[in-house]
Amino acid sequence: QVQLVESGGGLVQAGGSLRLSCTASGSIFSMYNMGWYRQAPGNQREFIAGWTGVSRTKYLDSVKGRFTISRDNAKSTVYLQMNTLKLEDTAVYYCAAGPTVIMTQGVRYWGQGTQVTVSS
Repeated sequence: QVQLVESGGGLVQAGGSLRLSCTASGSIFSMYNMGWYRQAPGNQREFIAGWTGVSRTKYLDSVKGRFTISRDNAKSTVYLQMNTLKLEDTAVYYCAAGPTVIMTQGVRYWGQGTQVTVSS
């Protein structure tokens, strides 16, 4: 049973923008905090954006001011708007849901991952 479905990855030039989407089954979206992680080849999966409470969000320092997380409760969907993309943003991006999404130990569900590639 698929719980989190992601879309929106792709190839973009440096300086460009992409928006990722993650649709969750209704119970997951209402029960848990949602967030996004990424994993580049050879690196650990890292937290980049997510909710820590009803309206509080947290971001990885290197994406602050460039990435924005948002949600549409009616669609049970979380978005990650990524602007001014850099080569180092290239990674597989994962949607996450859990009691605490700012650390991997708190993630209960993962999306399948979507590739984001930033070219020069």
